[in-house]
Amino acid sequence: MNVIIVGGGKTGSHLASQLIKEGHQVKVIEARSDVLERLREELPLEAVIEGDGTSPAVLEVAGVDQANVLVAVTGEDENNLVVTSLARFEFNVPRTIARVNNPKNAWLFTSDMGVDVGVNQTDILAKLILEEMSMGDMMTLLKLRRGEYSLVEEKLPARSKAIGIPIKDLPLPESCTIVAAIRKGKVLTTRGNMIFEKDDEILAVVDNKSKQTLMKLFAPED
Repeated sequence: MNVIIVGGGKTGSHLASQLIKEGHQVKVIEARSDVLERLREELPLEAVIEGDGTSPAVLEVAGVDQANVLVAVTGEDENNLVVTSLARFEFNVPRTIARVNNPKNAWLFTSDMGVDVGVNQTDILAKLILEEMSMGDMMTLLKLRRGEYSLVEEKLPARSKAIGIPIKDLPLPESCTIVAAIRKGKVLTTRGNMIFEKDDEILAVVDNKSKQTLMKLFAPED
């Protein structure tokens, strides 16, 4: 996959490193001289493009016409919007992702501005912190589908309502799937007749509306 990243700060450089390790073709566009110096030490030289990512000419040098995905992660929301608009409407890049620096600007990051996905880091972090404050021992491991679903983990306490009942008979929410159980360090495949035991670590995918229901099911009897 060909990926162009506009913005070589910590987010952009880390993303580029991960993508390169996975075998993707990556170009990082950056204009700041001090950041360029660091990028050339961290990434292959051919992956670093010097220039202003809001310039169509610079995007063309980076190979935007061949890009499958363009990611705009500069520190300025207006620049990220200009970049995604150019990528979508001028160069027809199939997938565009933009970083939202100021949560108050999140409403601008829409398909009308050429943005497929607006990543609001501040909002995501705040929601994760609130969840950890309110979800007891249930941990959110991963956000899915723009935060609509979560991969969660909970270690079943003694007297949990879920202990001793086959999975098929548990009153699980409709929008919840038990992915796996870890028992004494071993990953177990969850089937309908499986019965949970004390200290089992349960991994589940659940939507936001059903998290409280799942937490109550895993909690001890009153």
